[in-house]
Amino acid sequence: MAPTTQKILGSPSQGAPWEIYNDWPVPAIGPKDVLLKVVAASLNPADWGIQSSPTQPPMVTAYPFIGGLDGAGVVEEVGAEVTNVAKGDKVVFPGGFEQERATFKQYTIASAANVAKIPDNISFEEAASIPVAFATVAAGMWAKEPGASSVGFPAPWEEGGLTKFKGQAALIAGGSSSVGQYAIQMAKLQGFSPIIVTSSLKHADYLKSLGATHILDRSLPSASVLAELPKLTGGAPIVYAFDAISSPETQHLAYDSLAPEGAMITTHPFSVAILAEKEKRDGGSRKVARPYASLRLPGNLKLGAELYARLTEWLEKGLLKPNRIEILPNGLAGIPEGLERMKNFQVSGIKLVAHPQETA
Repeated sequence: MAPTTQKILGSPSQGAPWEIYNDWPVPAIGPKDVLLKVVAASLNPADWGIQSSPTQPPMVTAYPFIGGLDGAGVVEEVGAEVTNVAKGDKVVFPGGFEQERATFKQYTIASAANVAKIPDNISFEEAASIPVAFATVAAGMWAKEPGASSVGFPAPWEEGGLTKFKGQAALIAGGSSSVGQYAIQMAKLQGFSPIIVTSSLKHADYLKSLGATHILDRSLPSASVLAELPKLTGGAPIVYAFDAISSPETQHLAYDSLAPEGAMITTHPFSVAILAEKEKRDGGSRKVARPYASLRLPGNLKLGAELYARLTEWLEKGLLKPNRIEILPNGLAGIPEGLERMKNFQVSGIKLVAHPQETA
């Protein structure tokens, strides 16, 4: 049985440094929820971005703000209506901005529809790299319910999902990022080729192992990248671009690379202004999606259930490979330093992962 209190890592007020709380209550579950012992929690840019924001972000409804959007661990309890997992199962699951669902804690809850068993070929730490980055890619590509921001591609389990884009060219900006690595793999799964990626060249071999066909140095000016694309595609147009960085420069690069009827995804949901002038000029002929990674939003609910119903099999078969990881020391206490490294661009090509249970 889970304890009644736990250790968490939280920011007590807007912009305040992270603190360890030693006696935070373990949340109660609803009938469709699962209580989880968090073995591994990975770090994301949103964690430091929200904690250090000069204004209170809209997704923070209560303080302390508890970070953690990714988790892997062991099922402790299941709600009365849960049938897909049982106590003792090793599982991967998304965290959330809500205090009870965040993963910078020793125990958390998740919706059973978004919990998948971890196969034997994947570690807890590797599994913890998956949820939010993978969901960002999938939501932008495949979500179709009202409220979704998606390019509306057929999903791999739908008609045309594995054939419609066979042999068509794609561009991934920021391929060595956590999100970019999943974008490469999902583009490969859907049949895109060539898959041209911008990245630090030191990651070239690894990104090619994920499905990239060509790597362009991320330090090249956008004009140089655009000039290289037709050489690499044999003159074929770029019909799909994924911008995993979402700076103004990379958004314009992705958009400018597209064929007139092409589609792009950018990971910054609040960045409409960056491309507004070009989108207006083109009358919306190039489709732009700015997805939210949360699978609990109405537009992503159905997709989330479909993804997690297949995630175990995809991992077993190697259709989806987790990020390479680095384990941080000292449990929750090691997270702030890791987030500071991310903030200062000192992390490249890997996912930082902490062990909440090891907190002193």
